[in-house]
Amino acid sequence: MIIHSKAYPRAALIGNPSDGYNGKTISFTFSNFCAEVELYETPELEIVPNQRDASLFANIDALVEDVRLFGYYGGIRLLKASVKRFCDYCRGDGIQLHRRNFTLRYRSTIPNLVGLAGSSAIITACFRALMTFYGVTIPRAKLANLILSVERNELGISAGLQDRVIQTYQGLVYMDFDRATMERQGYGIYEPLDPETLPPLYIAYQTNLSEASDVFHNNIRDRFDRGEKEVVDAMKFWAKITDEARECLEKHDTERLATLMDQNFDRRAQLYRLSEGNLRMVRIARELGLCAKFTGSGGAIVGICPTDEKFEALKRRLGEYGVAVFRPEIVK
Repeated sequence: MIIHSKAYPRAALIGNPSDGYNGKTISFTFSNFCAEVELYETPELEIVPNQRDASLFANIDALVEDVRLFGYYGGIRLLKASVKRFCDYCRGDGIQLHRRNFTLRYRSTIPNLVGLAGSSAIITACFRALMTFYGVTIPRAKLANLILSVERNELGISAGLQDRVIQTYQGLVYMDFDRATMERQGYGIYEPLDPETLPPLYIAYQTNLSEASDVFHNNIRDRFDRGEKEVVDAMKFWAKITDEARECLEKHDTERLATLMDQNFDRRAQLYRLSEGNLRMVRIARELGLCAKFTGSGGAIVGICPTDEKFEALKRRLGEYGVAVFRPEIVK
């Protein structure tokens, strides 16, 4: 038997980056791209390298570019860490695993390093394959925590829960990471919403990756932990507009939702120094009368685009700068 599992990229509609600071967010997954893991029984346990794990290069420039895109470890470490963490969880929970071995393969079409949660999608797909192979069921809220622990604890990657929650639940989800609730039950309040309430959206991302990441000019985590008013107030603001955005979805108030999405980005720009490529994407979208905010940490934006004419105009304008634009196909 060959097990095929998938996980999809996500975009934060509203509220980010407060998810890492006991805030609130609404996010959705879309199926224009995906990460896939293939698992099948074999005599020995093997993880097969993907192109992003390559060790053979045409020349030194190709090696440098590969490291710039994928770092020194590629995707193999994501699968190894996932298998290890899955095993640790089962042992700790008293779940007896059978002794059959398997081979893992993975592939992903999710654009890299542009804030669409491609790495956590690979991990999520891997966990789904392992759960199927071993017949193990893990509640979704706990599964999101496990996926986060792969990146934080096993690999030392700084990450928040939002990506893992939405990729585990899929669709459109409201998330409240209230501190007291998190401490009491170990996870937040996650409520699936009706994807049909979403207005027509666009997503744009940088294809050249030259300026795909924010450059943080100050340490937001330390400033938040010290209780610095500017940072604490921003997190409260993002949580507040998330609740307002939820009401907008329920009432189909697209105009107000667009305003909130713009405010989400503008408040972020007050705290972080953003790259010119990121600012340009937002600026061009707004010049066309469209709202725009980051899907994640930078490199991609999301906004409301009610007409095909505006969508085509956005594709033309952003295409001049190597930015791809598409309509997200929401996973339902």
